[in-house]
Amino acid sequence: MARLGIDQWQNGYPARATIEADTLSGVGVVLCSKEEREVVAYCAAIFGSEPTYARIDDGEWLTSGDDYVVVHRLAVADQFKHQGVATHFMRLIEALATKRGCGSFRIDTHRDNGYMHALCARLGFVRCGVIYVSDGSARVAYEKVLR
Repeated sequence: MARLGIDQWQNGYPARATIEADTLSGVGVVLCSKEEREVVAYCAAIFGSEPTYARIDDGEWLTSGDDYVVVHRLAVADQFKHQGVATHFMRLIEALATKRGCGSFRIDTHRDNGYMHALCARLGFVRCGVIYVSDGSARVAYEKVLR
């Protein structure tokens, strides 16, 4: 992110401990190469309530309640970028959410993260407003209705 001039994910976030905690709590998801020798992408896929999504400014969510999946910390290994990996991974998470009966898919990103904004648009997400993460910084919030 820093190489792109985006101040998201700076100052040690996400730390190794964050990824380990995701894994231990069962929300860490990896996408491996076809040969399953390399991790191609990673995200935390959280089913249910996301506390930072309780308040949304400058808009509103498309759905109400806690019947959604949220993706955090989506990352693609450098050698696999610009190959459609993030799109494929997000579609897999969406399929899993649909199979589990989730009504919608939510995600947020930094205002300057053009790649994520483009990905959300390509996948049919709707910009819903602005949420604030734990350090108080604003994030653009998106949602896609799944049923």
